[in-house]
Amino acid sequence: MSGVPAKKSLGQNFLADRRYLAPILAAAELSASDAVLEIGPGRAVLTEALAEQVACLVAVEIDGRLIEPLQQRFAGQPHVHIVHGDILEQAPDQWIAVACLRSPISYKVVANLPYYITSAVLRHLLESHVPPTLAVVMVQWEVAQRICAVPGDMSLLAASVQFYAEPTLVQRVPAAAFSPRPKVDSAILQLRVRLQPAVEVDPLLFFRVVRAGFSQKRKQIHNSLAAGLLLDKTTVNRWLADAGIQPARRAETFSMAEWGALCRTCPSPISS
Repeated sequence: MSGVPAKKSLGQNFLADRRYLAPILAAAELSASDAVLEIGPGRAVLTEALAEQVACLVAVEIDGRLIEPLQQRFAGQPHVHIVHGDILEQAPDQWIAVACLRSPISYKVVANLPYYITSAVLRHLLESHVPPTLAVVMVQWEVAQRICAVPGDMSLLAASVQFYAEPTLVQRVPAAAFSPRPKVDSAILQLRVRLQPAVEVDPLLFFRVVRAGFSQKRKQIHNSLAAGLLLDKTTVNRWLADAGIQPARRAETFSMAEWGALCRTCPSPISS
């Protein structure tokens, strides 16, 4: 598999330094009974380590050049399933259901994600009908920092992930740990998926309000909500007062609880 060159169009940067396997596996909190979905096994450095610790491993690889070498590598391990496919084209739990024959479905995700699909994959996992209980992913360092932000530095990405999961930045991984070497460092990010969303509101309403709140960078929240939701400022200011939020605040300062308060007191044209 080492003879298969990385494909730039797929954002492939394969983990080469095995010293980073231990913190990845520790963050995944693996047990011998676990089912794990790996996204992008690549040259199988992480796949080999996972296969030694879990009951069922489904490794979904989009690059057809790698499928036969991967299947040959794990031919003697029936609990390892190498699947040729695009992780975004099927519900994540279905990859597990077909290969692992589990009911009810419970699984974890471990992945070295290509930078360009990080947000799409996280949304796909967290918004699925049966999300993983835990996900450990390697993402761009700056993206991991944004996801783990606290009020004062929040972003749409942070609010979107934290609605569904509790993120923990485990460890920085230098660019030199990958082959080919990317231009930036990565991070091991743990996402502990919540049994219920962080705030008890309709997810569609939550994301509509939050997107509007972040729609105009560095604007005060009353201006962002008015523009993003096509509301007059009198209505918005009354809404903010009902939620106990100062109109001059900015979206990056909001806690998840404050977004929840906004959703629960929003004007009827928005909530209906």
